[in-house]
Amino acid sequence: MCTIMTRDDVKLYVKDHGTGRPVVLIHGWPLTADTFDDLSLSITEAGMRAVSYDRRGFGRSEQPYDGYDYNTLADDLAVVMTELDLRNATLIGFSMGGGEVARYLSRHGSERVQQVVLISSVVPYMLKTETNPHGVDHEIFEGMAAGIKEDRPHFWSGFFKDFYGVSLLNRPVSDEVLHWSSHMAMQANLKATLDCATAFATTDFRPDLKSFTVPTLIIHGTADMTVPIDTTAREAHKGIPGSRLVEYAGSAHGLLATDKVQIASDVLAFLRNGATRDLVDIQHQNA
Repeated sequence: MCTIMTRDDVKLYVKDHGTGRPVVLIHGWPLTADTFDDLSLSITEAGMRAVSYDRRGFGRSEQPYDGYDYNTLADDLAVVMTELDLRNATLIGFSMGGGEVARYLSRHGSERVQQVVLISSVVPYMLKTETNPHGVDHEIFEGMAAGIKEDRPHFWSGFFKDFYGVSLLNRPVSDEVLHWSSHMAMQANLKATLDCATAFATTDFRPDLKSFTVPTLIIHGTADMTVPIDTTAREAHKGIPGSRLVEYAGSAHGLLATDKVQIASDVLAFLRNGATRDLVDIQHQNA
């Protein structure tokens, strides 16, 4: 464990485990780097180095009042890359973290990057507009913000059921995972939580797609209610030449928990064999 100081003097809490080729994991909203622990362990056991960190405003990182736009967040990632001197790295962005990967590539280039993995990612554009007709209505995001402001603990109790696809007939994660997720969410600064929600809801990453010049793996659940696959993963796949799309049939958003064995298998296979752009799309059936 270590801390890294950003360009505007914000301390980021960093986990740095293992040796070998670096794999940098950027977590989703409103969680922390701990959500990558299972995948990080698989990566280190495979002889590689897993680096993850709590986004500013979340978990054990410092919580400044501002700096939650994607340019600043991508610059934070760039500092992690340079301070640890990471080269030939694979960047893995989950959910909101996919936006940091996209903006990092467009602002800082791919000199240090060998591969990219987007898991349940918000890229390329979440918001419904005239040019993005399959996006999510702005009223949905406004309702989320209102619910967070009114009663944040209560909001998370419902949010994470959708996040993991929990229903009366389907319980892909335990009650303990739901409680753990809510606890992580409550560690975040309220302002950071709201500002980051605005950032991932309204940032248009379509111009950033041309910066994906390395082999890219996209993984997404077809039943994702949090980040719908039609407006994100399938559009990102169309816009990133040579990318590979892996769809998890029937799976919701929180794949790092609900499908962690398959995620580890697919990611490790890509880390070992995905150095070329000759990738084939597949779909996993959810058992």
